[in-house]
Amino acid sequence: MTAHPRNPSTTDPAPRLEPVLDKLRSAYLRHGAPSCSERREHLKRLGQAVLARQESLIAAVSADFGQRSRTEFLLAEVYTVLAAIRHARRHLRGWMRERRVPMAMDFWPARARLRTQPLGVVGIIGPWNYPVLLCLSPLVAALAAGNRVLLKPSELTPRTSSELAALLGGAFPPDQVAVVQGGAEAGAAVAALPLDHLLYTGSTAVGRQVLRAAAENLTPVTLEMGGKSPAIIGPDARLDAAAASILYGKLFNAGQTCIAPDYVLLPEANKDEFVRLARAAAARMYPRFAGNPDYTAIVNRRHWERLLGYLEECRVKGAEVVPLWTAPDGPDAARRILPPSLLIQPGDALAVAREEIFGPLLVVYTYRRLEDAVTFVNARPRPLALYYYGECRADRELILGRIVAGGVTVNDSLLHFVAEGLPFGGIGASGMGAYHGIHGFETFSKKQPIVLQPRFNFTGLLRPPYGKTASMLLSWLIRRP
Repeated sequence: MTAHPRNPSTTDPAPRLEPVLDKLRSAYLRHGAPSCSERREHLKRLGQAVLARQESLIAAVSADFGQRSRTEFLLAEVYTVLAAIRHARRHLRGWMRERRVPMAMDFWPARARLRTQPLGVVGIIGPWNYPVLLCLSPLVAALAAGNRVLLKPSELTPRTSSELAALLGGAFPPDQVAVVQGGAEAGAAVAALPLDHLLYTGSTAVGRQVLRAAAENLTPVTLEMGGKSPAIIGPDARLDAAAASILYGKLFNAGQTCIAPDYVLLPEANKDEFVRLARAAAARMYPRFAGNPDYTAIVNRRHWERLLGYLEECRVKGAEVVPLWTAPDGPDAARRILPPSLLIQPGDALAVAREEIFGPLLVVYTYRRLEDAVTFVNARPRPLALYYYGECRADRELILGRIVAGGVTVNDSLLHFVAEGLPFGGIGASGMGAYHGIHGFETFSKKQPIVLQPRFNFTGLLRPPYGKTASMLLSWLIRRP
């Protein structure tokens, strides 16, 4: 694999990125759209770089978090990126194939075609919670579509950002993939550039700022945000399996996952049994939390204090707090290890009921009728993810037909994200647009419509000066409603 100079990066408060963008755009205009074989080679190169540096990536991410589960990192960030690369390389030729489009008889003998073109230079702004996956997964889609890329990793995981810059700088020349490091000012500078497309993953509040900045240049934007994703347990659900699945989805990466179950809705009669099963599931997956390498730390002090604030407010305001751990295996402030807790029926005024939790705290609500659960979810912003547990097809169709969400997994959690054939994206406050698989390829491509007119055709009969022939032909064209 050919090594290239390290990509340009900066930690300046307000970096000047116009020269970086100019270099990327000039290279695209000079070389044009890469062929299928070239794109497959680019993706292969990316996969080889990830495999070659996976130990360095693990060390960097763990250092940024304080403690990050090695197994969860390999599963969520290495395997998932490599699976996306394999999927794209396998299907790329079919995605790129020019397609024939039926042409109405009125326009014969003209023919119609549809081909995909790269957009040119696209930007990717990544988050901190999965700093490798959510930078490289969009990069897979952008490279498959034939684009040049400007990538901004998160400033909250600076070691990982530096490792990504080194990884991509060794795999690609700086006029193909450029990495810019720095703080929030650098992210704002990327959003303000006249890019051909911008994909942002992060909070809804920052997403609004990104959208405003991109609007100045009419840059198309894909926003991947979060929100409060519900897990609805139906009346006939297998409660033990539902509790285990929900706890797995909530505690993976210590709840720092945009599609983690944020709150549970279950029948009133099942609340006490769910609490018991949730405690058992947590103990089964994590026999201890202190010193357990399988359990991830909270990323920084600010988020640690935010989560403790949720717990304290619940205690002060009278909401029931059920720890899923036993003393002395409690919170470790020095290492930012926060064992999970259930928060039972918090009032709507509490922050934990209004804000995305993004941590190992799970809110539990009860309902009397399944329709009440639907009403509860629909009274809130549309979620990024929806989970339903139950066997009755009619109940499932009630949930799927009445609730609009970014993606759905039935009788499990998180799985719709890793299905490369499905689009991943939010709706409303949880995002706009989608990627993964062919949907990512299309997000970063332009569908170019083409009409091919043969030498001998009839369009000349409808050109001025209009006479009898044109009138007769026009009457024939509008002969039917």
